[in-house]
Amino acid sequence: MNKKDEKYQPMIQEFMSLIDVLRRLRAPDGCPWDREQTPETIKKYILEEAHELTEAVEQGSSADACEELGDLFFLLLFLADLYEEDGKFTLKDAMEKIRQKMIRRHPHIFGDVEVSGSADVIANWQAIKASEAEGKGKRKSALGDLPRSLPSLQRAFRMGERASRVGFDWQNAEAVLEKLEEEIDELKEASNKGALEQVEEEVGDVLFSAANLARKLGINPEDALKKALDKFSRRFYELEDRVSESGRKVSELTPRELDDIWEEVKG
Repeated sequence: MNKKDEKYQPMIQEFMSLIDVLRRLRAPDGCPWDREQTPETIKKYILEEAHELTEAVEQGSSADACEELGDLFFLLLFLADLYEEDGKFTLKDAMEKIRQKMIRRHPHIFGDVEVSGSADVIANWQAIKASEAEGKGKRKSALGDLPRSLPSLQRAFRMGERASRVGFDWQNAEAVLEKLEEEIDELKEASNKGALEQVEEEVGDVLFSAANLARKLGINPEDALKKALDKFSRRFYELEDRVSESGRKVSELTPRELDDIWEEVKG
């Protein structure tokens, strides 16, 4: 056994032990809940665990990241087992496909393509990805195939980012800001008319423009909104505490009184 094998042997053993646990849970005399799951029922847990892992990474907790990574990894194995049990594909098939994809999409590493930096890598990646999609009979588009299940603000950011790679973009942040102001004016007009469907459309345009403005400023709007929500919740908790200390309930205060306390909290 060489040094490389020695390094990965404990991980391989742990992987096989985890597979044994999974198979035991899914056995005929295994856990009723685990045996009842399908790809459709398990997908919401995968999404939830992915968000929990993301949060652990954002909070900088390696211990939490380790735990959440394990949770997500187990669910991915679980999903693969469901498909294998149904005769669709095996975990080996999935690993083989991603290995081939990574080699195919990195011709500057596994081929003879030369790149001058990460921008070239991204351009090659998108070109190869588009060619693959076309080969599968899918629409060939610079927007790619961003999943609709992504948080909409993040999807808006990524769409604008991808469109910009082919030159469909504003020249600078000031131009996007003008577009945002234009969309806000249109929203005001629709709101004054009381046309709910049009108001919804204009609100969407405002949010999409705001996401593009953040992108042009070098900010991920999803991250910015998360921080804004965290700030709002901290301030609101403080407001609740101050009102509670006075022996009253938030719902008992007038809007003016709440505004005064809010300003104190902000200060």
